[in-house]
Amino acid sequence: MSRILIVEDEAIIRSALTRLLERHDHHVSEAGSVAEALALDPQRFDLVISDLRLPGEPGTELIARAAPVPVLIMTSYASMRSAVEALKLGAVDYVAKPFDHDELLETVARVLHQQAARDATPPDVTEPGGERQAMIGNCPAMQVVYTRIRKTAPADVTVLIQGESGTGKELVARALHQQSHRADAPLICVNCAAIPETLIESELFGHEKGAFTGASAARTGLVEAADGGTLFLDEIGELPLDAQARLLRVLQEGEIRKIGSVETRHVDVRLIAATHRDLRTLSKTGEFRLDLYYRLNVMQIDLPPLRDREDDILEIADVLLDKACQRHRREGLRLSRATRRVIRDFPWPGNVRELENALERGVILAEGHLIHPDDLGLAPAPHPIAAPAVDAATNSLDGRAEDEEDLSLEDYFQHFVLEHQDRMSETELAQRLGISRKCLWERRQRLGIPRKKGPRRSTG
Repeated sequence: MSRILIVEDEAIIRSALTRLLERHDHHVSEAGSVAEALALDPQRFDLVISDLRLPGEPGTELIARAAPVPVLIMTSYASMRSAVEALKLGAVDYVAKPFDHDELLETVARVLHQQAARDATPPDVTEPGGERQAMIGNCPAMQVVYTRIRKTAPADVTVLIQGESGTGKELVARALHQQSHRADAPLICVNCAAIPETLIESELFGHEKGAFTGASAARTGLVEAADGGTLFLDEIGELPLDAQARLLRVLQEGEIRKIGSVETRHVDVRLIAATHRDLRTLSKTGEFRLDLYYRLNVMQIDLPPLRDREDDILEIADVLLDKACQRHRREGLRLSRATRRVIRDFPWPGNVRELENALERGVILAEGHLIHPDDLGLAPAPHPIAAPAVDAATNSLDGRAEDEEDLSLEDYFQHFVLEHQDRMSETELAQRLGISRKCLWERRQRLGIPRKKGPRRSTG
């Protein structure tokens, strides 16, 4: 939804224009003068539509003050010379009053599209090894991501990145940090799911000597280590409730207190969090603090799964293949046509990480100069269910076709469960597979896939 600021001193025209744009899914704010518009900070908007003649300063004053946000000037037919002057000053276009609704909407759509195309340049990211490379992909969903990164990075607000595992959430966090005014300060990345629950508070907030058994020396926490920079908490949905309460204080007060200490210390940290889970749903079950969720979700960036990025998949595969060839010193390997079709059509439940692993296998197993589909080692993807036979002569083939279908579906089921059960609950697995928990349990029993057991609790 685009954000548009209308600057018009005549209330009737202003409200009519607002209703027109809101009916076409734009979020509209209003101002009656240049001064009122500046008070709303025009740079927060995607487009400013301003009348030329306003009380006080003319609308052309907003062209420079709103930059780089485009300004569309409204003027009467009698003021065409003024409209031309506005274009020379940098207005993106003009519309004549009284304006035709369709013409105005078409002009607004064109300007917003042109602006989005200019803004949606993939950002460069410096990876941990020091290599600098632009993020890959230009599908519409990723263009939205790039635009959100560009606008959010300088704002120094908390960001929540949501997306399935393997979609590149840490890459977005690095882009946000490196385009912010904190770029010269440290970026501390923490995977909350990789730290034992008993140690997570000590890791994040530090502890004093003797605070607990084994604390033989004082320790600085990762939050304090990120002071002045950015803290990226991946899989924040796995953070225990006690640690959530401590983190909430960091966001509210900018203070931390080490375990075992009575003193607080002020920290200046920008927090970026990421998760593949629905934090709002978790808050309803008491697994995640609702107040922390609201503190985290100041700005949200949603990463699309790889299966929804059809136009990008092969481009990503080529870049990952080149890196894999360099690592294994097998330059010159290429994907066969059949392999490119498989990569394009495969659902990739593990997203970019799964694609990277498959290409790594392909580079290792390929015997010639081409990587063939078998070299990728992919589990068969489910095929569309065949339509019922209408010819009696084909009935004898139905059973065999169904057996083959069941086999490929169950292979895919087994691959998906084994790949994701370490980091997904049974409910999440069932939802992703589109089946009930009971059906998930029954298929586990039939295929002999053991459910991953958590630590046993004492009953004594």
